[in-house]
Amino acid sequence: MLVVDALNVWFGHGRDRVDAVKGASFSVAMGESFGLVGESGSGKSTILRAITGLAPDWSGAMTVAGAAIGRKRPKAFYKTVQMVFQDPYASLHPRHSVDQVLGETLQLHGFDDIERRVPKLLDDVGLSRAFRFRYPHQLSGGQRQRVAIARALAAEPTLLLLDEPTSALDVSVQAEILNLLCDLRDAQGLTYLMVSHDLSVVGHMCDRVAVMKDGEIVEVMDVEALRAMKAVHPYSQQLLAASI
Repeated sequence: MLVVDALNVWFGHGRDRVDAVKGASFSVAMGESFGLVGESGSGKSTILRAITGLAPDWSGAMTVAGAAIGRKRPKAFYKTVQMVFQDPYASLHPRHSVDQVLGETLQLHGFDDIERRVPKLLDDVGLSRAFRFRYPHQLSGGQRQRVAIARALAAEPTLLLLDEPTSALDVSVQAEILNLLCDLRDAQGLTYLMVSHDLSVVGHMCDRVAVMKDGEIVEVMDVEALRAMKAVHPYSQQLLAASI
């Protein structure tokens, strides 16, 4: 579903240049949930931004469903790939109702049966139709993230990029959102690329994990090795030990 090969991402130019990702390579199979873990600033979220086009300065090669990603993303790309951001407070327009958020997204992707699709999207993320005409300030953090997930699903994508989707939420709500994402993956055959600094979240959600340090992938392991604390690289071992 996704192949990233020798990806470099940088910000700024000349003496101001910062190399955020250096030579990252990994692949994600169709239907797989793949995690990127590491400390803040290790380059995890920057990889997601490079895939979506939000980080324009990059080199290397990326393909989605066999199609190479170029400098510009065609409209069809966003019907395949969607992103759920970390902060549901910042990612929803404060003056747009849930109906506007979802309805405008559906229109943008060329769907015309919006009256049928909006309630279906709400139902898919566990929200009743009573939420349809509410505004973000009338929703809890968990409800806002459910709306953000519904917006991502509106395009009927096959690959979801999840950027710390629960880290801004209360602990009591985090498990609900993670379980929702697991259910959606099973029900809709989705592929996930998930960024997290929380190894327990990745252990719950992912099949394989790439460990990042200072912009580089130092190790890729399956989730069984993660749970058994059987990392090979010293930094991965240190990360696992710190999570106990």
